[in-house]
Amino acid sequence: MVRAKYQDVLDLGESLNIQNGNVTETNGILKIEGTAATQYEKNLLWDKIKANGGDNPTDLIADIKVADETVYARHTVASGDTLGKIAKHYYGDAMKYKDIFTANSDILKNPDVIHPDQELIIPNL
Repeated sequence: MVRAKYQDVLDLGESLNIQNGNVTETNGILKIEGTAATQYEKNLLWDKIKANGGDNPTDLIADIKVADETVYARHTVASGDTLGKIAKHYYGDAMKYKDIFTANSDILKNPDVIHPDQELIIPNL
């Protein structure tokens, strides 16, 4: 029953390729463990958990670790992306593009020029 309530959380974990994943259910409490690649992916999982169970679910215990704490996320540039769009997606603020540009100054020389398939570091702010 509780597993069905959080099935979309489990599906998201699969799509994010959460490592060392383990899901058990005991006495109506679902326990989820695993390692997300980045803090952004961990946040996605927690947002989905909260959407289903509220801010402090009593029927779920989650222990989600982060494999790479040096970055907030890694983003592969797609056609049509701009640093502003990317910043808006990850931070909710397009003006944070400057932080992304600075974090990637080794591969970017102009904040207005990015190319599909470049992998950008989205820094912790």
